[in-house]
Amino acid sequence: MSTHIIVMGVSGCGKTTVAQALAKKFGFEMAEGDDFHPQANVDKMSHGIPLNDEDRWPWLKTINEWMRDKDAKGVSTVVSCSALKRVYRDVLRKDLDVLFIHLVGSEDLIGSRMKQRKGHYMPVSLLPSQFADLEPLQSDEGGVDVSIDALPEQVEAAAADAVEQWLKR
Repeated sequence: MSTHIIVMGVSGCGKTTVAQALAKKFGFEMAEGDDFHPQANVDKMSHGIPLNDEDRWPWLKTINEWMRDKDAKGVSTVVSCSALKRVYRDVLRKDLDVLFIHLVGSEDLIGSRMKQRKGHYMPVSLLPSQFADLEPLQSDEGGVDVSIDALPEQVEAAAADAVEQWLKR
């Protein structure tokens, strides 16, 4: 049986780093959610314009289709994806059993990290809009919060522990 993990949270929280660590540890195929964005979405974000729901629906459906295709082949996946709203997560997990790992940190902490990264199209100016859209995981969603207020190795270990518990169900 395939397993599907989505490492979620606002931009700059460490989704890609944690997803890569999980993919390596568990041998899952990893996808960067940002790679599924059409160019129009990238252009909007690059110019400091937040995406709206209409921008996101095709992107979310494409990620879900990718995971379902892998599932049909018996391949487990881990995807880094903001998945900020419950309705987005509902699209992502359609017809799949998904564990959401929500990387949680303060706007100040994440903003300071975003200012240090190079070569990413998402400007720090969009961080407040991401926090405004963020809806916490609900108990029926199959997810866990992992604090990023720790060393990267500790965050990765906490995420790996969550995956191990998920696999034991």
